[in-house]
Amino acid sequence: MEIDLPEKRYYTIGEVAKAFAVNTSLLRYWEKEFKEIQPKKKSNGVRKYTPTDLKNIKLIFHLLKEKGMTIEGAKKQLKVSKSSEETKMDVLKKLEQIKKELESLRDNL
Repeated sequence: MEIDLPEKRYYTIGEVAKAFAVNTSLLRYWEKEFKEIQPKKKSNGVRKYTPTDLKNIKLIFHLLKEKGMTIEGAKKQLKVSKSSEETKMDVLKKLEQIKKELESLRDNL
């Protein structure tokens, strides 16, 4: 699903709801159910969604609406995705460290 929103720092709940063709109440419900959606809230309660929030909403929308998963199933899928991302980051850090060591050995030769 492609969302049609201009590049901005913050989006209102109305803009996000319109982009995903859902009600604002559904977004507020997902906000309670999924810790991945954490919009900034002004003192008057107005929600401001960041581009990161939009990515998470897009993923949740895909899991729930397009794949037909349950809320619990989507939560499990997000947890698995997050742990695999952390594993990838650990591997990348180790590879960078190995690369530096190899470059150091090459320079010493």
